[in-house]
Amino acid sequence: MIKLQGKTVFAGIAIGPAAVLEKKDSPVKREHVDNVEAELLRLEQARERVLLELAELYERALSQVGESGAEVFGVHQMMLEDEDYSGSIKNIIESEKVNAEYAAAVTGDNFSEMFESMDDEYMKARAADIKDITERLIKTLSGKKSSVETGDVASVIIAEDLTPGETVQLDKSKVLAFVAWYGSTNSCAAILARTLNVPALIGVDYPEDIDKKPVIVDGNEGALYIDPDEETIKKYESLKEAEKAKKQMLAELKGKPTETRGGRRIKLYANIGGVSDVAYALQNDAEGIGLFRSEFLYLSKEDYPDEEEQFQVYKIVLQNMAGKKVIIRTLDIGADKKIDYFKLDEEENPAMGFRAIRICLEMPEIFKTQLRAIFRAGVYGNAAVMYPMIISVEELREIKSIVEEVKAELSEQGIPFKPDIEQGIMIETPAAVMISDLLAKEADFFSIGTNDLTQYTLAIDRQNSKIDRFYDPHHEAVLRMIETVVKNAHAEGIWAGICGELGADVSLTERFVEMGVDELSVSPTFILPIRKIIRNIE
Repeated sequence: MIKLQGKTVFAGIAIGPAAVLEKKDSPVKREHVDNVEAELLRLEQARERVLLELAELYERALSQVGESGAEVFGVHQMMLEDEDYSGSIKNIIESEKVNAEYAAAVTGDNFSEMFESMDDEYMKARAADIKDITERLIKTLSGKKSSVETGDVASVIIAEDLTPGETVQLDKSKVLAFVAWYGSTNSCAAILARTLNVPALIGVDYPEDIDKKPVIVDGNEGALYIDPDEETIKKYESLKEAEKAKKQMLAELKGKPTETRGGRRIKLYANIGGVSDVAYALQNDAEGIGLFRSEFLYLSKEDYPDEEEQFQVYKIVLQNMAGKKVIIRTLDIGADKKIDYFKLDEEENPAMGFRAIRICLEMPEIFKTQLRAIFRAGVYGNAAVMYPMIISVEELREIKSIVEEVKAELSEQGIPFKPDIEQGIMIETPAAVMISDLLAKEADFFSIGTNDLTQYTLAIDRQNSKIDRFYDPHHEAVLRMIETVVKNAHAEGIWAGICGELGADVSLTERFVEMGVDELSVSPTFILPIRKIIRNIE
């Protein structure tokens, strides 16, 4: 038995034979042409046919995975119409007097290599798109169909690099899982795989002789087993049965309202850290995203993510959530979340130091870049923004003033944005609790961050394991603070939710409902168990 490690694109378990994806590609030959004009005409005709093919794929993907998943084919159409890409092909044909297939192949290699060399992960992922449209163009020029073959038996599809077009064209009834050598968790193919609910791994350096061998894909741990022994097979068959039971629970509760027997409705949202977590939220039937931890975008970079990169991430999440609420928390670093390129000073007590909204207000250009990305992305879904670690009304008013500056700049530049995005705040300190009646007059909603609220209320550093036994999130003081915040929110006509770990504590679910909490935002795996409890409350 061989165990290989990769990176999870979508969780799940699959057991079956490996099927190496046969792309039926043949080498592109360089051929001299005498009639350059005729070759340019042949290129243009092929390009028009590929554009039509992409339009058809868009419609097919639209019915399978929705607008966000289908958008990749619209992107491919734009790439094919790009003057730099098309101009390069034409230039090679004219200057070297060669066939269009060869000119397209050279251009595709050059452009994909250019994208792969970029530091930006989003731009790196575009290399696969370039390869996809180039292969389509070459096959159309040579009179071949753009198709892939998977065989007649349901299999784990193995490929060096799975393009979006290949993902959509595959016979889904024959696909148990995807395993790719290359690719990225931000690639369009990865997004499609997650949306299609198919276990998938990338970064797996599989052997050449894997075809038709029995394999196990563990999408939960990011592992691929080749020629698994009997004990391993039994283990994963048992895990698959457990998965099946969970799916049956999902089938029973999916689409049902999160409301008590008396008709009290609770919003049940998911906490996520990035695009890859959206699939888990959807799989577990989240009614929205109650906490998008945007700092993970910063933590994964070696330099400040620019506006366009942030915009693309927020846009993808909003599109995938298809009109459901997505609450994006602005940058929340400091304390236990350190980022070297911010060059923040060491602090004796970082939990009470320069962190979260304090950094944003002291570094307004970084803050405004994020706000611009959020308000621009708001056009593509139901977005809201939430500010962490607020302790005063003055802070909130200063933030709102900066937001108005951002809106004015976007308007002046003619950039589309959603002006009426809801603006909420996190209640994480005793100070915010005590003035929550005043903050409620300025905010559109409250979200209670119970992790920090507990440590500040009990004067206990939650990162200090030596005093774990004193750290009690069930402390009556904490619970009374939550109740106070909810009452003050309702008095001003706004809603209040919980997005900290305490929200997923099923032993407190009934008490939260009794308090009048309007929303619980939890890790995706807790959504269905909590929904079950709420639906059994009188």
